[in-house]
Amino acid sequence: MSGFRSPQSGLRALQPAGFGADPAGERLERIRRSPNFADGVFVNPEGTRTRPSGGVALELAKSFFRKEARARRTPSGTIPVHPTTLADLAKPPSTGLRLTWMGHSSVLTEIDGHRVLFDPVWGRRCSPFDFVGPQRLHPVPLPLAALGQVDVVVISHDHYDHLDLPTIKALADTDTVFAVPLGVGAHLEHWGVPADRLRELDWGESTKVGGLTLTATPARHFCGRGLRNTQHTLWASWVVAGGEHRVYHSGDTGYFPGFRDIGAEYGPFDATMIQIGAYSEFWPDIHMTPEEGLRAHVDLQGGDAAVGGVLLPIHWGTFNLAPHPWAEPGEWTKDAAEAAGRAVAFPRPGEPFEPGGELPAEPWWRAVSAPIPRPWRRTVVPDAAPPAAGDLDLAAER
Repeated sequence: MSGFRSPQSGLRALQPAGFGADPAGERLERIRRSPNFADGVFVNPEGTRTRPSGGVALELAKSFFRKEARARRTPSGTIPVHPTTLADLAKPPSTGLRLTWMGHSSVLTEIDGHRVLFDPVWGRRCSPFDFVGPQRLHPVPLPLAALGQVDVVVISHDHYDHLDLPTIKALADTDTVFAVPLGVGAHLEHWGVPADRLRELDWGESTKVGGLTLTATPARHFCGRGLRNTQHTLWASWVVAGGEHRVYHSGDTGYFPGFRDIGAEYGPFDATMIQIGAYSEFWPDIHMTPEEGLRAHVDLQGGDAAVGGVLLPIHWGTFNLAPHPWAEPGEWTKDAAEAAGRAVAFPRPGEPFEPGGELPAEPWWRAVSAPIPRPWRRTVVPDAAPPAAGDLDLAAER
């Protein structure tokens, strides 16, 4: 009958654009051939619980709505954002490597004459809708258009706080290349990114852009944007290597022994950008605590106390996504790094720094947050090899 549409096609037409698109055709066939795809879904490097359920979910809901806990999950004052300007970014980094944390997991990385933008989220909310969902706690440090030329945009996975529709649409009108995990290209094509500007990789695959080599590496997480989570898009961490420097971006991940393998094959790194926020006892396998993040950093450096790469904590401070106090990730990362004698940078959002130069070290969050209510405790990582002697002497409480 002319004009007939199936109920499924009608529902798809009603879906918001922010849901993206499911992989199909040759993209879907490639997914099915992946060694990381089994029984109709992408799988993690080891067994992983992705969501709380049942009574655990009820306890999570209660923790989110406790009045005192709610107050601690947001800053008590205005977050100090560095007023990044074109002048900050116009002069090349003297060491050849400069990082500018834009908030959450968004980092502009200037490496050996190239510019890489990780997980850019310039939208007001990490949500498929513009009227509901977690809202930014601080403005973006500068307009997206003011960044100037970006050679590569790297996406770790398709969750809303890492893959942002308005940001991708704005970048689609530029000449940048997009490096994404397998399957994620379906969203970007749906939003107007030409197929010839997509580099879609499985774990262990690499692509070259100019003088850079970008490699998708394993992570322990999950995917999904729409009402159905088909697990047909991969999640990844990323290694970017230039002629002189190499960096690592974790995306979202739980701790797993694979960090040591990544470090052995691709490291050590001049800088690691590692998720240390939005963790919870309700989802211990998919996000890392600050101590786990520091341990991952050490693993990526080969567990060698003499290797001096810098850790940039990411995935905190910008959105309220977990029950923990807003400032806790920064405070506990600082504690763990001092105990282990590791170099960690604590820039304000938008503050450029060079890992090979003077590091921003001021705990700026203390001026706009309530004191952390309980002492930091060591997190036990099941089935993890013990750290090298002298690396992580973190057992004592403060």
